[in-house]
Amino acid sequence: MMLRGVAHSAKDTVTFLLARCHCSSPGLNILFLRPEITNRSFLIHSTYTTDTKSREENKKTIEDLYKLSVDIKKIRRGKEWVLLQDVAYVPEIARILRAMGADDPAIASILERCPEAMLRSPAEVNSQRALWQLVCQKEDQLIKLIEQFPDSFFTTGYHENQKANILFFQELGLKNNIITRFLTSAPNIFHNPAEKNKHVIETLQRSYLSLGGSDANMKIWILKLLSQNPFILLSTSSAIQENLEFLQKSDFTDHEVLQLLSKLKGFIFQLTPSTMQKSMLFSKNVFKCSDQEFKRLVLKCPALLYYSVPILEERLEGLLKEGISIAQIRETPMVLELTTQIVQYRIKKLSALGYNIKSGNLENLNGTKKDFEANYGKIQSKKERPMFNPVAPLNTED
Repeated sequence: MMLRGVAHSAKDTVTFLLARCHCSSPGLNILFLRPEITNRSFLIHSTYTTDTKSREENKKTIEDLYKLSVDIKKIRRGKEWVLLQDVAYVPEIARILRAMGADDPAIASILERCPEAMLRSPAEVNSQRALWQLVCQKEDQLIKLIEQFPDSFFTTGYHENQKANILFFQELGLKNNIITRFLTSAPNIFHNPAEKNKHVIETLQRSYLSLGGSDANMKIWILKLLSQNPFILLSTSSAIQENLEFLQKSDFTDHEVLQLLSKLKGFIFQLTPSTMQKSMLFSKNVFKCSDQEFKRLVLKCPALLYYSVPILEERLEGLLKEGISIAQIRETPMVLELTTQIVQYRIKKLSALGYNIKSGNLENLNGTKKDFEANYGKIQSKKERPMFNPVAPLNTED
C-alpha cells in the first residue's frame, strides 16, 4: 500500500457525518450516521421486558396487528420484544393516526417500522402531537412527517425538554420548518435541557465576536450554522473552546479560524485537538509542505483538517492508483472531499471522452454532481464540435 504506515495507528473516526447525499455537497456530504436512533431504541427497549425466551407473545397484540394487515414477521425479525409486552395500544394508536389522516397501509407501515409506537399510551401520543403542532400546524403535513420519521415522533420521553427547546429555537429566530427538520433528523438535541443548548449558543456567540465577527452579522451566522448542523448542540462549551484554541495555536489567524468554522459548518466542534493534529501531521508528510503552505492548503480544502487519517489515506491511495500524482492533488486538494467510488466513476466518464486525467486538470473532477455534469457537458460538446463550420462564408480572396 503506497501510503500505509503513515500515521497507521490512527483509529479516529468522525462521529457525526452530514445527512445529505453526495450530489448536493460531496465535501461533507455523508449523511449523518445518526447513532441516536440506535441508542434511543436501546433505551426504550431497556424499560420493557427483554427475556424473549421465557415469555410468549401477547395474543391480543397479535390479533390487533393482523386486523391492520401489519407484517408481523418484520416485527419479529427486528423487535420481537415489543410483542411480548403485557400492555399495548394498537387500536388506540391506529385511531389517533387515522384521525390525523393516515390510511390503513400507512398505519401498518408505521407500526412495522416503529413497533414501539404501540407501547405509547394515547395520552403520550396526543401530547407529542400537540408538541409537534407548535411548529407544524397542518395535520396533513404532520402525518406525512410521522409516516417518514416514526421513530422520532414516537420517542415520547423528554417532553418538557422538547417543548422548552422548541420555544427557545423560536425565540432564537429559527423558522418552524427548520425546527421541524431538527425534530425529525436530529431529535437528540431536544433531549438536552434548554439551558444547556442556550449555554452552547452563548459560547458560539462569544467565540464569533472574539474572532472578529460583527454584532450585526452574529445572529445570521448562528442561525445559518445551526441550520446546517444542529448536532453542534451536542458539543460542550469546553470542547468548543479547546478546538478554537488549538486552531489559534496552529497559527491560524482569527479571521482564518472564522473562515474554517463557516466552511466546515460547525463540524469542527465534533472533532478533538488530537484527531485534528493527527490529520495535519499526516497531510504534511504526504504533501511535504511547510506550516504556511499547509495552512493555505487547509483554507483551500478544510477536509484536510476534518477527515480522519484512515479516510484521507484511503482517498489518497485511490487517487494514486488512478495515476494521479501527489503534485496534482496538492494543486487541487478539494478532490479529497470526494469518495474513492465517486472519483472512479467520474474518471471513467471523462476517460470515455478521451480526457486524460493524468495530464489534465483535476478541477474537472471536483464539485457537486451538478457541477461535475456541467463540466462533463462542456468537455463533451468540445469533443463533438465539428472541425469547421459548414455554414460559414468562404474566403473569396483565396
